[in-house]
Amino acid sequence: MKEKKGIIIAAVLLLLVCAGAAILYGKFRPSGEAGSKNVTVVVVHGDQSEQTFEYHTDAAYLGEVLEAEQLVEGEMGPYGLFITAVDGEKADDTKQQWWCITKGGETVNTSAEQTPIADGDRFELTMKEGY
Repeated sequence: MKEKKGIIIAAVLLLLVCAGAAILYGKFRPSGEAGSKNVTVVVVHGDQSEQTFEYHTDAAYLGEVLEAEQLVEGEMGPYGLFITAVDGEKADDTKQQWWCITKGGETVNTSAEQTPIADGDRFELTMKEGY
């Protein structure tokens, strides 16, 4: 009986910690800038050629812009949109290719849907090879 009580207490504590983490994330997650803004997206293809896109948008997050402008294709996963193609170039799983999002050359650690944008931001979508 004592063992069951301990398991129940541990489960309740775990649920409380998870709920607290979710609340904190919702409160402190990066938020996009409201209003009109200009954003630059540079696509670096597998052959290292670059294509620059300039967008004027009211969107708050990068994913909204990329999807609205039909620059990317992908599939929704547990962490947001998993980008499988950019500017018509598809990543080849057999070559371990994937699209990396950077901002000013620094890796973005959020999915496109969770990456806030501000006026003047510059993002890069680069084809990478190897996991």
